[in-house]
Amino acid sequence: MPKPRTRRVPVRMSRPTGSGRWLRQLHFSAFSLVMMGVLVLAVLILAPTVQALIAQRQQIADQQRQVDQLAAQVDTLKDQRARWNDPSYLRAQARDRLYYVMPGEVSYLVVDDRPPAAKQDAAPVSSKLVKTQTDWVSSLFGSIMGAGLTDATPQQLSGTPAPGSVPTPTAPAPKK
Repeated sequence: MPKPRTRRVPVRMSRPTGSGRWLRQLHFSAFSLVMMGVLVLAVLILAPTVQALIAQRQQIADQQRQVDQLAAQVDTLKDQRARWNDPSYLRAQARDRLYYVMPGEVSYLVVDDRPPAAKQDAAPVSSKLVKTQTDWVSSLFGSIMGAGLTDATPQQLSGTPAPGSVPTPTAPAPKK
């Protein structure tokens, strides 16, 4: 007896949504797994090499910066040497630094150029010997300890302004 013909009706299955759908659609073959393993191995092998390359590039950049600074310093020194080879500059420096004068000229040197008001505020000079009331040993020890334990820069300790800073004007002392 012939089999009754049955009609196949497709059954609609619910499709997974979200992350489940793409996970089920992934099919890994042996070749793709081997290639991913080779890729991970290549990253692990090349990472230290790339890191060393980056460090070397940084060192090269630092060295180039130092070369540029030294080249600028050489240019400055060449300019100074050219100035010192000029006879008029040499004469001017001899006048300013060594107080030289040309034959026939008269040079005046002002020894104390303070204003007269500052000279009058000074204490009178005594002809008697006076014993001081300070202990020089403890003063020396305090100075050494203070210099060794301070965080101040040498410019701050000496009272000279740092290079490039603008000195602040001070108010004159009130007159008595």
